[in-house]
Amino acid sequence: MPGSWPINFGGLTFGIRLSAFKHTGIFPEHKPSWEWMSGKIAGEKRKVSVLNLFGYTGGATLAAAKAGAETVHLDGSKVAVSSAKENAKMSGLAEKPIRWIIDDATAFVKREARRGNKYDGIVMDPPAYGHGPEGEMWQIEDDLLKMLFLCREIISEKPLFILLNGYAAGYSAIGYANMLEEVFPFAKNGAGRGEIGIRETERGIILPSGIFARWGA
Repeated sequence: MPGSWPINFGGLTFGIRLSAFKHTGIFPEHKPSWEWMSGKIAGEKRKVSVLNLFGYTGGATLAAAKAGAETVHLDGSKVAVSSAKENAKMSGLAEKPIRWIIDDATAFVKREARRGNKYDGIVMDPPAYGHGPEGEMWQIEDDLLKMLFLCREIISEKPLFILLNGYAAGYSAIGYANMLEEVFPFAKNGAGRGEIGIRETERGIILPSGIFARWGA
């Protein structure tokens, strides 16, 4: 087996590699969300800014950049951000306006709020448990709702979308949608929700892979 190899997926190129913790460098079940988000961005005649928190190897970041958004990609892992930058290069998007940030998500959003920076779209794909680059602890039971309230401070006056993906056991798509509607006044009674999955080729069944909640203008 090669150490890594490129694949074309969803109009983008990703470097794939095996890992001891079962990640390969892409979550293909997110492709419908990339398409939904890209359609929102491409339909705007104004400049759109997007923040991708817990951005991993950049699928949502690259989809947003390709659609025309100015994008901030944040992850606490130096390896993940390095892979995302390489994916941007392989996808022909290296010159797009993307800021690559290695930081703790909570600390970064707090600083952005103090700076008065705003985003038209926010993507969140938080883990159940993790650490920032300086050992900052993230536990979804304690920190997710706090993060959503922080993000309310940096969403623009003309929000375009909010997308929240989830894998943590004990959470439901309904619960995620309820949180979006509670935190963001513009999303009241308007958040969509559902499961994400991968279609198995031979039998055509869908293998469940996670949940999502989202709001779009």
